[in-house]
Amino acid sequence: MNCRYCKGFCIKKGMQKEVQIYQCKSCRKYQREKYSYQAKKIQDQEICTLLREGCGIRGIARILVVSPATVIRRILKIGKHTKRITPVLFGQLYQVDELFTYVGNKNNRVCIAYALNPETGEVIDLVVGKRNKTNLQKVISTLILADARQIVTDKLNIYKNLIPKELHSTRHRGINHIERQNLTLRTHLKRLGRRTICFSRSIAVLSAIVRIYFWGVS
Repeated sequence: MNCRYCKGFCIKKGMQKEVQIYQCKSCRKYQREKYSYQAKKIQDQEICTLLREGCGIRGIARILVVSPATVIRRILKIGKHTKRITPVLFGQLYQVDELFTYVGNKNNRVCIAYALNPETGEVIDLVVGKRNKTNLQKVISTLILADARQIVTDKLNIYKNLIPKELHSTRHRGINHIERQNLTLRTHLKRLGRRTICFSRSIAVLSAIVRIYFWGVS
């Protein structure tokens, strides 16, 4: 049989009577030819596609006929290994903004802060957590290291202490592109809707889902 991970050639391992186990000669991963539990057959791309189409955890579980706990484990695993695949362009103009949502309950308000290149539509960096200097610094530092030509934000006072004056701009309608991206994000991920009972139970899950939405398998 062929490996379900790298499509290499698999050889038999052991002398099992009921279910034969195979090992790939290329990636060395163990697997079976047939699985009784359907979760093993589900590809990461299927979960990423359903997330982008606005399906929640339980919705994905119902569609793929697996448990919600399995979906959460897979999302956390995919999100952990999901990184920006396009290189950062140097000397570009970037827009930075925050989008608010809830984690755990509606008394725990957090934000998704990220930087967008309006010319390419690429998200350069993001952070999920409280809207404070520590978290926003992570996004701004990436842009400064990328030798940004200009960083456009709203008039939040925190940015004045993080961005050099010669790079910072708060001009009128300067963050139109990222504001529109916020609306698209709220439309595609129902856990980010303004008037909804849907919200993430943990920051880890929310962060993984946002990373998958921007940088995951297409």
